[in-house]
Amino acid sequence: MSRLKITYRKSAIGYSHDQKATIRSLGLRRLNSVVIHDDTPTIRGMVFKVRHLVSVEEIADDTSPDATTGDDPERDGGNRS
Repeated sequence: MSRLKITYRKSAIGYSHDQKATIRSLGLRRLNSVVIHDDTPTIRGMVFKVRHLVSVEEIADDTSPDATTGDDPERDGGNRS
């Protein structure tokens, strides 16, 4: 699953209360703060609602079990002890 890097770029002053609440619920507190969330429909919907206040980047998630633990069965020839 990919992840989203969300950066708070523009102040929510002058925008509706529900947009301010969405910014807060994304975990953004100050301008230029950054949070990383899983790419889910819920997060995408929240980002869509405040897309004029944030910038979004997709981050490739390389957290497969083989990549994180170094257990690659093909590298050691399949010899497990």
